[in-house]
Amino acid sequence: MANAIVGQSGGPTSVINSSLAGVLQACEMRGADRVYGMLHGIQGLLEEKVCDLSERMKSFLNIELLKRTPSSYLGSCRYRLPAPEEDEAVFEKLFKILKKLDIRWFFYIGGNDSMDTINKLARYGERVGSEIRFMGVPKTIDNDLMLTDHTPGFGSAAKYIGVVMKEVIRDATVYGTKYVTLVEIMGRNAGWLTASAALARGEDCEGVDLICLPELPFHEDRFLAKVERMQKERESVVIAVSEGIRLPDGRFVCELSNDARSVDAFGHINLTGTARYLSNLVARNLPTKTRAVELSILQRCAGHLTSRTDITEAYQVGGAAAKAAFEGETAKMVALKRLSNDPYQCTTELVNINDVANFEKKVPVEWINEERTDMKPEFLAYARPLIQAELTPIFINGLTQHIVE
Repeated sequence: MANAIVGQSGGPTSVINSSLAGVLQACEMRGADRVYGMLHGIQGLLEEKVCDLSERMKSFLNIELLKRTPSSYLGSCRYRLPAPEEDEAVFEKLFKILKKLDIRWFFYIGGNDSMDTINKLARYGERVGSEIRFMGVPKTIDNDLMLTDHTPGFGSAAKYIGVVMKEVIRDATVYGTKYVTLVEIMGRNAGWLTASAALARGEDCEGVDLICLPELPFHEDRFLAKVERMQKERESVVIAVSEGIRLPDGRFVCELSNDARSVDAFGHINLTGTARYLSNLVARNLPTKTRAVELSILQRCAGHLTSRTDITEAYQVGGAAAKAAFEGETAKMVALKRLSNDPYQCTTELVNINDVANFEKKVPVEWINEERTDMKPEFLAYARPLIQAELTPIFINGLTQHIVE
């Protein structure tokens, strides 16, 4: 036998380490001599920064802590590999490192950009006749990976957003005065997370008043007209807005603030400030107080609100990736295939990485109501099974316990 290596990339989630545990345990059960971890993804591997996960995770308690620890245990990166046809030097270096570590199975846990990495490595490996099996393990709170019903990480983030929006709504109605509260939720091009604010509505909660998704062009005048009309009916208006909403000309709304913005290796600009800009816009044009709330990283690392469904499926896709790789599969990603909503049933399948990398799955526009203010029952039927049940964290001295080394 030989060794396996696994890395994590892109934005963290509250269940990404459950996928790591799934890969680790499945590889060990199938006979891998060692399972190494890349420290800070492919970028760290290029610097030969690795750890021995088989040595670190010997005990049952460590595995359970790992599954319950949010964010990326191995560290992450946003490093873009060049196309192997254009620049072979970096691939030659990587494959020398992999040979030095006697790697036969390679796993990368991440979203769109991570699947791009797997795609490029698999293409180069095929070209040079490498025996290494390359497998993608899906992860992203954005839920925008193609060919999978949903992605591990989304369910827990959606659960967090549903809970927090209920609490924000309760807070916003306290004083009985005119108030517009804008809550900014992550989502660059796909509005799955912002749509999850619709989950707050129930017998004990009136729900959010307006949901703004990047799937639809944003018009300032129509937005202001809707807010004004809503506030005539109820003094407190709560709005869920995606950080990635765009004007009809393609510009992000947050760009109107003229704040300085960084750009990552994949050309993605920092999108924060959308709710703040809209809060100021409403305050300038309507006779009401406003408040902007940015959930920011809280929505992706809230381990205390992890969905049991989500963490279980995260572990399953890790194990399924290892099984497929040991059976000889490569250049594939594990996808989740929903069998039914009620009762909720889901299984795994393999899809070609080339059909996933660099594509995005958007919220179906037909799941948005005609008034463009809320989500239809079809979305709720899709999302509700993914937020069900809880996995109680391990508490020590009143606080959740994490594994950090």
